Amino acid sequence: MPLTPLDIHNKEFNRGFRGYDEDDVNEFLDQVIKDYETVLRDKKDLQEKLHKIEEKLSYFTNIEETLNKSIVVAQETGEEVKRNANKEARLIVKEAEKNADRIINEALAKSRRIMLDIEELKKQSSVYRTRFRMLIEAQLEMLKTEDWDGLMPADDEEEENHHIEDVNVKS
Repeated sequence: MPLTPLDIHNKEFNRGFRGYDEDDVNEFLDQVIKDYETVLRDKKDLQEKLHKIEEKLSYFTNIEETLNKSIVVAQETGEEVKRNANKEARLIVKEAEKNADRIINEALAKSRRIMLDIEELKKQSSVYRTRFRMLIEAQLEMLKTEDWDGLMPADDEEEENHHIEDVNVKS
């Protein structure tokens, strides 16, 4: 067990013949007691400071661990968000490609229908033109018959012939 200042103060030495000077020993012991008390106070203050510093160190260590865990969680969350964003982007691109393919296929189908309609209209136009030409030619043939000669006066007949010839030349 370590000495206390009181132990030093109460220490009694045996007296011997021709021993040390009692006043010098007492002065020295007083100085040792004072210095020892100072050392013990300093030790106690340092232990308190050490205890406070250890508490702060523990606090900051906990904060550091918490921050490290938070950083790891943030990194993992960031990676998860990045993976989800990439996955969503791929789905959006895939959906856009499907829509583009559908739109292109619809446009091609519509284009084909329009081309078929155009071909059909060309055929109908050709048939209509042929029928119309045949009708006009039949009408011209009817006009050329002699049955009309008796119905028209002579002046009108000549003018009508010129008109018919003009129509024949144009067609």
